[in-house]
Amino acid sequence: MTSKSAISLATESVTLSYDQNVIAEDLSVHIPEGKFSVIVSPNGCGKSTLLRAMSRLLAPQSGRVLLNGEDIHDLATREVAKKLGLLPQSAIAPDGIKVVDLVSRGRFPHQKWFQPWREEDQNAVNAAMKSTNVEEFAFHNVDQLSGGQRQRVWVAMALAQQTPLLLLDEPTTYLDIAHQIELLDLFQDLNRQQGHTLVAVLHDLNHACRYADNLIVMKAGQIIATGTPNDIVNEELIESVFGLPCLIINDPISNTPLIIPKGRK
Repeated sequence: MTSKSAISLATESVTLSYDQNVIAEDLSVHIPEGKFSVIVSPNGCGKSTLLRAMSRLLAPQSGRVLLNGEDIHDLATREVAKKLGLLPQSAIAPDGIKVVDLVSRGRFPHQKWFQPWREEDQNAVNAAMKSTNVEEFAFHNVDQLSGGQRQRVWVAMALAQQTPLLLLDEPTTYLDIAHQIELLDLFQDLNRQQGHTLVAVLHDLNHACRYADNLIVMKAGQIIATGTPNDIVNEELIESVFGLPCLIINDPISNTPLIIPKGRK
């Protein structure tokens, strides 16, 4: 995987809905180039819907999603796929497909009609599988793997796409804590060492605080706060947005906010 030039992504006064049911309204979000942004919110408040809109999977009811200053819906699919990769939530693999074949599909944007498989394609696939520790499953059927193993295969496919911008919808789903940290460390390396811009939806607030350069906090389809975790996360914000009384201390490892729920007792 090689270093990538920065790509700008923003929403401009977008209203998002499913079947006329408005999920989020008048959202204007700027994703900082070359940073690791994390979106958090209570369930059902629009964070995954926002990510779907930014990836062109959901057309806004109004407003625009801008990729490098252009309306993303005016761009060709292959052109978007060269700039933006997506790890969707609950992805489903074709029946009987092998791991290496699914990961290889990440090379689609870089292929031309009738072009033979190139060494650089194979190198990208190999590097993606190595980064996500799925090499040993290369010739296994994806549907025979555990949930956590399948999730890492989907991440490998997204990495094989080698886009400068990567959107991740709950990437740590199904993973145990060791693999969650391993994967988040990998994403942080992609950001800090190779300059990829990342946007992730996460549920774990402490993971979000530890890994995010830019935190986007949503509630009821609105942006409540944006900024670095150290600048915006406090006990009042967490209780207001999540209804969670808590104590916030300094994480001794990362020097970021560490949220301790108080609970009823």
